[in-house]
Amino acid sequence: MRTRVNIKVLTVATVTLIALAGCSSQTGRAFEIPTASAVTVSATEDPKITRVVALANGSAEIISALGVKSILIGRDIASTDVDLSDVPVVTSGHQVIPEKIISLNPDLVIIDKSTGPQNALDALRSAGIRVVQTPEAWKLSDISVKVSAIADAIGAPALGAQLNIAMANLSPSQSPTISGTRIAFLYLRGSSAIYLIGGKGSGADSLINAIGAVDVGAAALANPFNSMTSESMVSLNPEVILLMTKGLASTGGVAGFVDLPGVAQTEAGKNKRIIAVDDSLLLSFGPRTPDLLVQLLKAVEQVMQK
Repeated sequence: MRTRVNIKVLTVATVTLIALAGCSSQTGRAFEIPTASAVTVSATEDPKITRVVALANGSAEIISALGVKSILIGRDIASTDVDLSDVPVVTSGHQVIPEKIISLNPDLVIIDKSTGPQNALDALRSAGIRVVQTPEAWKLSDISVKVSAIADAIGAPALGAQLNIAMANLSPSQSPTISGTRIAFLYLRGSSAIYLIGGKGSGADSLINAIGAVDVGAAALANPFNSMTSESMVSLNPEVILLMTKGLASTGGVAGFVDLPGVAQTEAGKNKRIIAVDDSLLLSFGPRTPDLLVQLLKAVEQVMQK
C-alpha cells in the first residue's frame, strides 16, 4: 500500500495497528504490526537506467517509492511490499543466482555489502553487467544516504531529494505516556536455536529511541547482537519486548516465548507486553519506516495499558 506524495503535498499514511487478542495460536496476545504504508513521490524526471535488478536491502521499495517502479525487472526475496508482487524474485533465499539475472539483460544490479555470494557477483560483472554497491542503513539517519545513493545509481538524483524531503516531514511526535519505557529487541529463530538480544547498533535501537522509549539492550550491551540468557533478561527487565513476527512464531507463539529462560521473570513477560513486527518491515529503513514509527509508538502506548 502506498501514500502518494509530490513535492508540494504530503499525506500521512493511516496507522494500521492490529491487536491480535487470542485469535492466533502463534501470536496469542501479542500486538502485531504486519505492514506499513510507504511514502512515495511522483516521478518528475526519467531515470537514465531503464532495466534494474534491485538486490540491496530495501532498494526495490525505494525505487518504487521514487515513482519509477517500471524500471524494476527483478528483486530480492526480502522485498515483500505488496506493490512489488509483480516484480520477479531473482534470488534463491538470499543467494544471488547469476544465470537468472543475466537472462533478464539488466542495465544495472544494485547490491549492498550483504549481497552474495561473491562468485555470483563476479559472474555478473564478467557478463558486462554494471553492479553498484549502495550503503546499508542501520539507523534512521542512514535512510537519506541510502535513498540518495540509489537515486544517483539509476540516474534520478532529483527524485531522491524529493523522497528524502517527504520522509523527513513524517517523523512522529513523541508521546509523554511512553517516555522512558524500557524496551528490549530480541532476534529469535527457535528452529535454529538462535536467541539474541539486540544491543547498540542492532537497528531497532534507532527506532526505539525515535519514539522516546529506551532500548535497554543498547544501553547495556556494546555489540549489535548478544546471546540471550536468563540472567541477561532478568537483569535488563524490559517492560516491553519487540520481536519479528516469524521469530515469535518460531518459539511457538506467546505461550512458547514466555517459557524461554528469563522471559517470564521480566515485566514484559509477566504482562505479555509483546509487539511483533513483520520481518521485512522492522529493519527495512526505507519509505515504510515513517509509518512504522507511528504504529510502533501507538503499539507501545497500548501494551503499556496492560
